[in-house]
Amino acid sequence: MSKLLNPKVLMAIKDLNLSAKMTIDGFMSGINKSTVKGPGLEFSQYRSYQPGDDLRSLDWKMFARSDRYYIRESEVETNISVRILIDASASMNHSDGDFTKIEYARYLGASLAYLANLQGDAIGLYVLKNSGIFSMTPKQDYQHLARLFYQLENINPNGEFTKPIFYKELFAGAQKRELLIFVTDLYQTDDEIIHLLDTLNTLRHEIVVFHILSRNELDLDFKGYSTFEDLETGETIQIDQSKARTEYKNKLNAYLEDTRIKMLDRRIFYRTISTDEPLDQALRDFLKQRSKLRI
Repeated sequence: MSKLLNPKVLMAIKDLNLSAKMTIDGFMSGINKSTVKGPGLEFSQYRSYQPGDDLRSLDWKMFARSDRYYIRESEVETNISVRILIDASASMNHSDGDFTKIEYARYLGASLAYLANLQGDAIGLYVLKNSGIFSMTPKQDYQHLARLFYQLENINPNGEFTKPIFYKELFAGAQKRELLIFVTDLYQTDDEIIHLLDTLNTLRHEIVVFHILSRNELDLDFKGYSTFEDLETGETIQIDQSKARTEYKNKLNAYLEDTRIKMLDRRIFYRTISTDEPLDQALRDFLKQRSKLRI
């Protein structure tokens, strides 16, 4: 694993701008920017002339060498609108070792925003809080990116998940299909997050859900603790970890499979990601889903 993509190293850097830059510089090393073929500036390939092609694209040097007409295809940068949605309910304060889910979400969100900015995309931020939704309309400039990093750094999770009455903020300003990236632990009591995704699906955007889990949640390894507290409701429960681990993992696997199917049924790209995992796969997922919205 690349040291530059190690979340324990990069989340220890409190400057999100710096940690995101280091991550993306490492990830993008040797990877070309996302492009599509068209009448741009960077050369892509030749192809045979077809009736109706723009004669200005003919390559006369190739004609002189081959006595055949070739069109010089090139590449143009693409750009889309990317909205990053961050779950800021209290369950995102769950920790495993030195880092919480929200710290990982900040790091992931900042890295995705930095990568999207490199691609020339407009980036927006939506923080789903108990009291409403903080929103930054997508823009494409460095000052906007710096403000986005500042807002990420100041997220303070608390309370339960955002109520539907506040969802209207997510509909404002949408002019065309966009890429929505939702970073959440999917903690819900009555399928409220699934209902939100159903609402977002009516916009016909491309939706990506990164389901954040900590390693101690996945393995039920809380180093001797036997009393657990629900961070959103305050309810507590006592268990014997050694006896409960097998049943817990079976139920967790069933839950994750059920969630995967729900996302698949809604044509939503879904990936679980642990807070001890590097971001390289998540960044590749972003580029893959972004390619579906090329203009």
